[in-house]
Amino acid sequence: MRVAVVGAGASGLAALKCCLDEGLAATCFERSQDIGGLWRYTESIEEGRPSLYASVVSNTSKEMSAFSDFPYPEDFPVFLPHARLLEYLRRYAERFALRQHIQLGTTVVSVRKRPDFATSGQWDVVTEAGGTRTSHVFDAVMVCNGNFWDPSLPLHAFPGIEKFQGQYFHSRQYKHPDVFRGKRVLVVGMGNSGVDIAVEASRVATKVTLSTSRGAWVISRVFDHGYPWDMVFNTRFMSLLRNSLPGPLARGLISHRVNRWFKHENYGLPPLAGEVREPVLNDDLPSYIITGRITIKPGVKEFKKNSVVFYNYPEEEPVDIVVFCTGYNATFPFLEEADVKVENKHASLYKYVFPTHLQRPTLAVLGLIKTLGAIMPVAEMQAPFLCTTTHIWFGLFFDEVLKIDWIVYLDEIASFIGAKPSVLALLFSDPKLAFTIFFGPCTSYQFRLQGPGRWDGARQAIRTQWDRMLKPTRTRATSVSSSPWPSLLTVFGFLLLMAAVVFAFQ
Repeated sequence: MRVAVVGAGASGLAALKCCLDEGLAATCFERSQDIGGLWRYTESIEEGRPSLYASVVSNTSKEMSAFSDFPYPEDFPVFLPHARLLEYLRRYAERFALRQHIQLGTTVVSVRKRPDFATSGQWDVVTEAGGTRTSHVFDAVMVCNGNFWDPSLPLHAFPGIEKFQGQYFHSRQYKHPDVFRGKRVLVVGMGNSGVDIAVEASRVATKVTLSTSRGAWVISRVFDHGYPWDMVFNTRFMSLLRNSLPGPLARGLISHRVNRWFKHENYGLPPLAGEVREPVLNDDLPSYIITGRITIKPGVKEFKKNSVVFYNYPEEEPVDIVVFCTGYNATFPFLEEADVKVENKHASLYKYVFPTHLQRPTLAVLGLIKTLGAIMPVAEMQAPFLCTTTHIWFGLFFDEVLKIDWIVYLDEIASFIGAKPSVLALLFSDPKLAFTIFFGPCTSYQFRLQGPGRWDGARQAIRTQWDRMLKPTRTRATSVSSSPWPSLLTVFGFLLLMAAVVFAFQ
């Protein structure tokens, strides 16, 4: 079976390795001259691609973003600068001999169903390299080209922008904070990119204003007891609590937790009442607000020649540069529009992977799901889902594209391919491991304990995950030692575990 993988970023590398592990003849096409996707920060600037200058440190910790059979080295930082994450991806490619299956400098021009697609499920793929086009036939296609290429810039939603005489651009065009030096800057949109750009701009700009109509919870990478946020937040125990409690109570607990760092109301930041949206990861924003380096304002009402007017705010504010951090559209220029239907920036995909209306499930889109967690384990789980599904025909039904709990989604896909860990079974065969899996961080190694991709090193990787996390930070010997487990939470959780495994983890 021949499989085409489009893109050699993190998702593409995971897809390629999965195909090779399954004995499939896979070829990965990457339009740039090296692997790594957006994490190739320096090269991205040279090639005119989005630079990631605004997020040069990952928002997920190394243990939570590791591939399931390739832990990060102990000496790597807990949250990785772009260069170290790129180094990890390159090591991954070398370790599993992926490079020989990657065609660099090769753009996928078109992917079209063959005339006999209803029976064969095959695709005609046209690529271009060095000005020469080549046609191929593949049995399946994995689309892993990311979701940060087609900026969404709804200028019609900003009255008066045509009169504005200053400079404005989408965050995709942002390369370096020097453009803001000595300027009055307005950042529109409060996602991760918007907040990161506002923080960077405030170091060189005269004034920085961050406009948000919806608000957001802001959390730091450094969470309880100094541990990474995702190693505390993304545990099976915490996931069970979040998804078992009534919605208002769960939202109330989240509100209480995030306000322990700082009271969002005092900073003009809380999200709209009842709205569920992804929190923003940033370590600096509250301190930059309280020191006057960033000012929070409501949504933009209209632009004037050299100023902006905000809703429910009487004064005009002078502005020199506007950065629109308004997100991206999900687009696939090499596919026919009918193959992947996109509405309201979202693609209609079964299990966030398969187009719902194709006659054969031989086209997969990896890495588009929005979850509060690392994308690498998600893409790594989605890839074998395709490898399994192409051999089994079943009806595909539309899944409404919503943000979904990271662990819930991983478990759902893992159940289909037989890789979901059984906490109940482990409770009798290896109680310590079961305890770690339930209360500890849901690292990707858990999905290598059983199933078709079983890895003998998974148990050891789980047992040593806290050691790898602590290694780069414990650079000075101390006489004080502490456990990563809050004792009261553990005692309460153990009682919950006994009930939960019976109902949720059989």
